[in-house]
Amino acid sequence: MGGFFLGCDIGGTGARFVVVDAEGSPVRRGTAAGASALLAAPGDRARLEASFTRIGVSLPHPLNAAMIGLSGYGPEAFDDIAGLFTRTTGIVADSLTLVDDIELAYRVLFAPGEGHLVSAGTGVIGSHFRADGSRLRIGGRGLMIDDAGSGGWIALAAIRALYRRLDEVGAYGDMAVLAAQVFEMIGSAAWADVKRLVYGGDRGRIGALSLAVAKAADAGDPYAQDLLREAGREIARLGNILIARAGNLPVAFVGGVLRLSPVTGETIATNLDGRALFPEADVAEGAAELARRAFQRQSE
Repeated sequence: MGGFFLGCDIGGTGARFVVVDAEGSPVRRGTAAGASALLAAPGDRARLEASFTRIGVSLPHPLNAAMIGLSGYGPEAFDDIAGLFTRTTGIVADSLTLVDDIELAYRVLFAPGEGHLVSAGTGVIGSHFRADGSRLRIGGRGLMIDDAGSGGWIALAAIRALYRRLDEVGAYGDMAVLAAQVFEMIGSAAWADVKRLVYGGDRGRIGALSLAVAKAADAGDPYAQDLLREAGREIARLGNILIARAGNLPVAFVGGVLRLSPVTGETIATNLDGRALFPEADVAEGAAELARRAFQRQSE
């Protein structure tokens, strides 16, 4: 068996892809812009097309199969998204497996029924996939409803706190470090520019502001530090719900929020009573390996 196999992990803030050869050895790695498979907000389709295009120009040939995990994906969108992928990469839909990014991470880390997964990135969701193929979902309802502990939630909580302090005393006071980091990342402290970003519908750009909160925490801002601890408690809550509802199994925590500050992971571990795992698995490479194994089984 020759040829190559593609794995992609595409979230709201960024995308990673890996190509492996017929023996499973990585031959190419790369990144692309984040995107959403919801195709609901203005610009979603353009962002997804840009991400696919960036991936497509990096692919070796022949590509036998691809597995892609997409934030917000549902099976009803397969034809639409597969067609877009084919147009931008030349890879036919029959060679493509699409799943949501949470299911992909679970498949890479666990066999069905072996554990629980909480993913905290731009949004946050907990999942358990049972051996019968059914799924228990906890959270994951978006920033308009909840997503407590996510990158987007951290960013909006910080912005809300800054404007409350400004309203109260006319200055940012002891939140000056946080204000400086947030507005530097936005590129402006003008309300018109902040409003445009927050209400513009780009979840990825909002979630990315959590990096500014992490920088402020590193610089000693007490509110930013407390906010990252609170994020850890909220994320741990989903893990404990999964244990209560689907069994006393290990809970793997993944996602960009965990890389913001050690305090978030430490808080999660404290609240999970020894059941928390923080795997270092490369989900994109795992997806490529899953595509390779599936192709091998079909070829036998």
